[in-house]
Amino acid sequence: MAKPGKKKKVLFVLEIIVLLLFIGGLYVYGQISSRLDKIEQPELKKEKIVVNQEAPKMTGYKTYVLFGIDTRGEGSQYSAQNSDTMIIVSVNNDTKEVRMVSVYRDTLLNVGDDTYTKANAAYALGGPEQAITMLNTNLDLDISDYATADFSALVEVVDDLGGLDIPLSYAEIEHMNNYCVETSKLTGKDYTPIEKPEPKPEDEEAIVGTYHLNGVQATSYCRIRYTASLDMGRTERQRRVLGMLFDKAKIAGLSSIFKIMDDVFPMVTTSLSKQDILGLIPTLIGYKFTDSTGFPQKFKFSNIKGSIIVPTDLENNVVELHKFLYDDQDYTPSSEVVARSNKILEIVGGEGKLDDAAKTTTQDTDTTNANDTFVWSGDNTSGSTDNSGDYDYDNDYDNGGYDGGYDNGGGDYGGGGDYDNSGDDGSYDNGGDDTGSDTGGGDYDGGDDTGGDETGGDDGFSDDSGASSEEQ
Repeated sequence: MAKPGKKKKVLFVLEIIVLLLFIGGLYVYGQISSRLDKIEQPELKKEKIVVNQEAPKMTGYKTYVLFGIDTRGEGSQYSAQNSDTMIIVSVNNDTKEVRMVSVYRDTLLNVGDDTYTKANAAYALGGPEQAITMLNTNLDLDISDYATADFSALVEVVDDLGGLDIPLSYAEIEHMNNYCVETSKLTGKDYTPIEKPEPKPEDEEAIVGTYHLNGVQATSYCRIRYTASLDMGRTERQRRVLGMLFDKAKIAGLSSIFKIMDDVFPMVTTSLSKQDILGLIPTLIGYKFTDSTGFPQKFKFSNIKGSIIVPTDLENNVVELHKFLYDDQDYTPSSEVVARSNKILEIVGGEGKLDDAAKTTTQDTDTTNANDTFVWSGDNTSGSTDNSGDYDYDNDYDNGGYDGGYDNGGGDYGGGGDYDNSGDDGSYDNGGDDTGSDTGGGDYDGGDDTGGDETGGDDGFSDDSGASSEEQ
């Protein structure tokens, strides 16, 4: 039988431990809370955010959107505020799963006021409120919260977490090194160019090795645009990097997390309050990325006034989107989505006028500029007008002789693509299943997903209306 004095000593020790844990928790809370004051939190005008009346109300889920913009400001008619990265994040609070969907920036959608143009223009035209409304009304979503950053924030996060080990192809090494010149100049961060293997492989888009990338390199990797898989490959790489960062952050020490907050938070704008962000901390610890993909899944290309991605059709793509984000097998598109789906195909002259493949361009042949963007607008009283000028089907895009680009024969939202592309042969064929993957185990085993130019704009973190891009 234990002596009473010994019991008191044990209880005293336990009390001390509990007290220390409590004080430690308060310290961590205080450190995080003070750093949250560095985030810019402008008032989001909720009354300007529109949700379709017939859109489903999802229970057990919370949906956010991440915008990536360019703040360089050179050569842009929209002050370089196009959101060329748009990632929808679905959080399942029951299963603790997180899924991501990248909306391809050059997708033809209604961006507001009955204007149909590239989806990335909505942010430039009306800020986060119009961009969120664009996503809600075209995709039957109910998003009310967002975060926005430019690519400088990504550089800081990667460096603060010690870099990333990423499989690269010969083509990716070449283009990443080129992008690093500009990324380094803009961020003031250093890098060492990766030496290309010799001799040059016959298949330049096959993986040649895994390389440790710092912030400048990983960000430049996310910006690659001049290879076969177009914007689809680029957004895959962005989601891959975000997933890897998520996994590294979960096991990082407090000093690393605090440094990220100090370095990155001043570069972030969000609608989330301090309490909202504090409430998301358990998500970082207990949740996991499971799948990611791109939207639209089924599409073709229209090469009028700059190449655009045309959903074929929007209605069916939105059905598959809801299956992927919310596992909703019974979703029926709203009448608003159906109407927009029909209008998009009407604007481009029907699916028969569209191309299955888009041509890969180079920096020398890229003709992207502020006047090379398709815009269709109409009103309900006097018909419609085309503000883009005369259609020029010749333009600089001759798909007739192109045999190495993006073949978009269809596809679905199955798993197994973003993080395990070992079977990829370099060309991006949407006829099969290349979207989504299981990242729960932290395995980002890459084959080639070399993305590149989709002939309608700049990189995934930048303005597509004429700002500078890759430097040789």
